[in-house]
Amino acid sequence: MNHLAPNAGNAQLYSPVAAPAISDGDSPSKVAMSSIHSPSTLSQPLTDGFARRLTYLRLSITDFCNFRCEYCLPDGYQGKPPQNEISVAEIATLIRGFAEVGTKKVRITGGEPSIRRDLVDIIKTVKNTEGIETVAMTSNGYKLGKHLADWHAAGLNQLNISMDSFDAATFHKMTGFDMLPQLLTDMDKLLATTDIKLKINSILMAETAFENLMNAIDYVKDRPVTYRFIEFMQTSDNSDLFFAQHAQSDIITNYLIKHGWQTHVRGSNDGPAIEYSHPNYKGRIGMIAPYAAHFCDSCNRLRVSSQGKVHLCLFDQGNYDIREHLQQDDVAGLVSTLHSFMPIKPEHHHLHDSNSGMMNNLSMIGG
Repeated sequence: MNHLAPNAGNAQLYSPVAAPAISDGDSPSKVAMSSIHSPSTLSQPLTDGFARRLTYLRLSITDFCNFRCEYCLPDGYQGKPPQNEISVAEIATLIRGFAEVGTKKVRITGGEPSIRRDLVDIIKTVKNTEGIETVAMTSNGYKLGKHLADWHAAGLNQLNISMDSFDAATFHKMTGFDMLPQLLTDMDKLLATTDIKLKINSILMAETAFENLMNAIDYVKDRPVTYRFIEFMQTSDNSDLFFAQHAQSDIITNYLIKHGWQTHVRGSNDGPAIEYSHPNYKGRIGMIAPYAAHFCDSCNRLRVSSQGKVHLCLFDQGNYDIREHLQQDDVAGLVSTLHSFMPIKPEHHHLHDSNSGMMNNLSMIGG
């Protein structure tokens, strides 16, 4: 199925004239966008052609990342951060529009979002938007200790830290930074001094999977933290490493179930992780398994890039430019355009066909 074409069974909802222009990433196009919805539907919650309610926005505020993780940017970010990232004022318009159509949770991502000097203002802007219940962020933690108090005061509710190993030497090798002891200290400070909900993300790789699991189980024994494994996803830039290191998610989940861990039902605004808890542990272990059957059935997310383009799927073939609405503070036009995307949001990704779409590396639009 071409996931940028009308989905089978929903063609009657789709008008080629009304659909927004698509950009392939190399030759962005920009044309006037109109809605296929009447004004009376503009405040209705976003629901796609597969009856999935979209309540979760992942907003990338920069493509730049300072780490050199071997599975993502082994040679580091190439070039300088672009100068035309969406501004705080544009973000305010964006969030008001998304809130109007039922978005409850916004996750701020990058690249590495703490690169932005106006990050605190961005957190405040999202937090102060009526209708938004949860402000989350994903970070590599490089500036966690320095800015934790400011992020907390600005209203950050949840923080996901990317940390692929509990071993300092392995962490240094994987990221290019020798800072694991400081990161662990900063995360304990977060737990002791704030009410920010902490989760840790780790890419599931064959050579480190079991060691990471044992260390993670020890770590969450007395900490109310979820340590989540993310199944390694193939992109055009990491194929060799993918085939060398890809491990099935069940090597983690089978161990957990065998040792008395039980699954929890996901909330309507939660991401795709399945979380496991144990009565003897304060924290949880999570698994995000994009290659699992039916992974996309409960998708509740849209993504917006730091250039103001909407991605209907993490692994889509193109994107849709909404920057004009943001620059003109046009909430009504944005709402109308968001509704026009619903008939063409794809049912599922095509990772099983080794097709990651525009996703050349895992830093793009925040994963």
